[in-house]
Amino acid sequence: MRRAPPAGEPPEGATLAHPSRPTSPVPRCGALLAATLVAALLPALPAAALTAPATGTGSAECRADPRAAPERQMRAEWIAGVQNIDWPSRTGLTPEQQQAELTALYDRAVDNGLNAVFVQIRPTADAFWPSPHEPWSQWLTGTQGRNPGYDPLEFAVAEAHARGLEFHGWFNPYRVAMHDDPDRLSADHPARRNPDWTFSYGGRLYYDPGIPEVREFVIGAMMHAVENYDMDGVHFDDYFYPYPVSGQEIPDADTFAEYGGDHDDIDDWRRDNVDTMVREMDEAVHAAKPHVKFGISPFGIWRNASTDPEGSATNGLQSYDAIFADSRRWVREGWVDYINPQIYWEIGLPVADYAVLVPWWEQVVAGTDVHLYVGQAAYKVGNAGAWSDPRELSRHLEFNRDHPGVLGDVYFSANSLDTNAAEAMALVREEHYRHPALVPLHEGLPGRAPQAPRVVGGAQGDGVELSIRPGRGERPAYYAVYAVEGQPGRDPDCAVPGVRTLVGTVPAGDDGRAVFTTEGGGRTYYATALDRTHRESGVSNPRHVP
Repeated sequence: MRRAPPAGEPPEGATLAHPSRPTSPVPRCGALLAATLVAALLPALPAAALTAPATGTGSAECRADPRAAPERQMRAEWIAGVQNIDWPSRTGLTPEQQQAELTALYDRAVDNGLNAVFVQIRPTADAFWPSPHEPWSQWLTGTQGRNPGYDPLEFAVAEAHARGLEFHGWFNPYRVAMHDDPDRLSADHPARRNPDWTFSYGGRLYYDPGIPEVREFVIGAMMHAVENYDMDGVHFDDYFYPYPVSGQEIPDADTFAEYGGDHDDIDDWRRDNVDTMVREMDEAVHAAKPHVKFGISPFGIWRNASTDPEGSATNGLQSYDAIFADSRRWVREGWVDYINPQIYWEIGLPVADYAVLVPWWEQVVAGTDVHLYVGQAAYKVGNAGAWSDPRELSRHLEFNRDHPGVLGDVYFSANSLDTNAAEAMALVREEHYRHPALVPLHEGLPGRAPQAPRVVGGAQGDGVELSIRPGRGERPAYYAVYAVEGQPGRDPDCAVPGVRTLVGTVPAGDDGRAVFTTEGGGRTYYATALDRTHRESGVSNPRHVP
């Protein structure tokens, strides 16, 4: 589908990035490079083993293969709503058509070996749910404020969980519109009722991050979704202050004069505004729902080492200076649960080398509680140069195996994995995602491993059907099912751990029970129970299926 290029980006026919996202790093001299922005990530070495089943015997048979894919790994995709990039694919679809599109995307995500989706639900200060703060999104019906006839967010969350996918709600805090005409907003839009809250820049309309009342409003608008829907994560992308447009200045001098306080430098003040919003959003999320993760996917370069000795050995646009995003500080202060930098460049690109940036970000998260996932630009696959080789994504994942601080990947975006990047993703599945992976365990979030479940039935007809019941205590969120060839072994704690035995997961029903179906007799099956934060129980009884 043809998509209009955002302002400040290449004209039609050029590569499309995240809307408004620069398609190549900008060197310090200011000239645009015709370099590619994209990345593909590989989860690192095992981030966590099973809670109870430990490879504690020390025998050669029980030692994990250090080059095997990790047991826990974030494997996710962005599903973009703005400009109908992914879902819905166009406006004017019926509720049934929209729902069918989304479930098809989810089913493909599962087929691709993914375990999470980051779905955009507030693209342009409008909502994919019935919000009391903001109008219905124009990307649903074509008309901002028009009811789509159902609750898309409720549907999206439920269908993700039914497939064992984590659901992260993706919000854009300050972007109001992809144009700069307030009269085109719905009549009751907060930006239209409060024109002093906004500014126009680069042909788009933004909320002014320097106004405290604006910050309070946007946090409240986003928190309504957090408080009322069963999401697993809250996700921001890289848009805070807008990316620079040549020859234009952000028109916030009056705001600085009114709210600048003790700041002498407007750039420091802008960074403080962003920092404050990030910190306050983190506090609000965890106060409302302590188990929900909060993460951000910043531009891949914080600062260049030529500017700051703490920066990376790169020569591209610096998000610290250009969009006032001090992403390194967010990690060091613990204001995010995960950081997901968009390392949208190939291995070996001089201005922004993937092989330079991954170790740099790994060092940033070292010694913190913050998880590192790498943003991969699948949309670039098929472009000239390095991206003409469909193996580039797989090479990124292979590189990450030597960097255990990397705990997963997120791909932009969903439709690319089924179109231009289909061959590349098939290689990723074959070489890195052949076996399922559990979502990484975040030790900083509250939770408790459930009791070990019981497997009470197993039958072989067209396949294997296992009936799983919870142990005593709280109802699990889901179960993980493992298979071992042959009869039950004498040491299940040795046999079960290892990603090569994990065959899948299944959500627990309201009564805590679940039925898991798979192919393959002649194996012994075990199950473990996991809570909402992915803490894992001990191993169930074995169930051999002849």
